[in-house]
Amino acid sequence: MSDPELVIRRGGEIEYESVDAADGLRKGVLIDEDDGAPNFAVRRFTLDPGAAVPEHTNAVEHEQYVLEGEYTVGIGDEEYRVSAGDSLLIPAGTVHWYRNEGDDPGAFLCAVPNGDDEIRLLE
Repeated sequence: MSDPELVIRRGGEIEYESVDAADGLRKGVLIDEDDGAPNFAVRRFTLDPGAAVPEHTNAVEHEQYVLEGEYTVGIGDEEYRVSAGDSLLIPAGTVHWYRNEGDDPGAFLCAVPNGDDEIRLLE
């Protein structure tokens, strides 16, 4: 395997798309394996005021950093109020959800290992 090459993606190049499972959640992929990143993908999510992401699990771990806003994250049986500057580790297979009850949008970075990530919604 050859060494990865330097990649710089400008903010204006990032395309954001709505996430099917949650109204008001949008995702932009900043860097991933399509850009030559060998191990991790970094994504930016925005969470509109009033948006809620249902309970779900992911097959891979998530490392998150809150960029802006304030919102609630449920992890397992606990709820946490997070705001800009906070960091989270959500282990693989852990039930989690998000809810933005405020008037301002929230945004966070999310790093995950490259590869398949099976997302399972809980009913």
